[in-house]
Amino acid sequence: MSQTCGFVAIVGRPNVGKSTLMNRILGQKISITSRRPQTTRHQVMGIKTEGEAQFIYVDTPGIHIMAKDRNKAINRFMNQAATQALRDVDCVVFIIDRTRWSDEDQVVLQRLEHVQAPVILAVNKVDRLEDKSTLLPWLGEVGARRDFAAIIPISAKHGTNVPELEAEVAKHLSEGVHHFPEDQVTNKSQRFLAAELVREKIMRQLGDELPYQVTVEIEEFRDEGRVVHISALILVERSGQKKILIGENGERIKSIGREARLDMERALDAKVMLNLWVKVKRGWSDDERALKSLGYNLD
Repeated sequence: MSQTCGFVAIVGRPNVGKSTLMNRILGQKISITSRRPQTTRHQVMGIKTEGEAQFIYVDTPGIHIMAKDRNKAINRFMNQAATQALRDVDCVVFIIDRTRWSDEDQVVLQRLEHVQAPVILAVNKVDRLEDKSTLLPWLGEVGARRDFAAIIPISAKHGTNVPELEAEVAKHLSEGVHHFPEDQVTNKSQRFLAAELVREKIMRQLGDELPYQVTVEIEEFRDEGRVVHISALILVERSGQKKILIGENGERIKSIGREARLDMERALDAKVMLNLWVKVKRGWSDDERALKSLGYNLD
């Protein structure tokens, strides 16, 4: 039996469950998640090899409308990263949220107009539908918007119909050798994953209090075998944001560090010594040079 391999872009507007779906498919956390839109900022590859088939999923930032208050360099970068992921893929999984169709879903659909690869529509979070009888008519309605290769209702969180989605994706892989070793699960480094885990905890704990002008830079990553020493710098844009992040008597930053360290230890299978610092770097989110220096580069 010949080998098959393919790139699969996972796209959709912010906060529809793209990262949750990829983590579910891989059976481990590769992309960070939170209830806040635009948690994912980079293209993140998740690689799954099953026998002769290798799936290379590309999790993408949510494609969003560039309103005046969101027309910053980092927003432009995220939209470019998501759009770039659509090039030269074998298949696209377009995720929407239940029976809702927003202006941003329409923007994503328009971005897919010139994509030659088959597009599978995944209708996510169906487990949260109060009236299940609304689903079937909705699938017919949304199916008229494009000639989709398949329309599959799923729950990325609980795994409902995810194997059926994977089986549909498998039909569109190309014959060819595998691009990655069978035990590799992502193209991202451990340093990158460590920074993302810190940012995830910030988003989860302070999502309602802090705007999106927060990023994390790993200044030290020293692996001594059974112990990994990590020093992370958290950048914000204003001194008031720094005060919120540190919290009263440093309690908030301690809590963020504690949760991030536990996830790092699970991911690295080693004891982690984690140090966090907070620094004000004004205007970094709207400065293209600063973004590049912080690792915001299109792959």
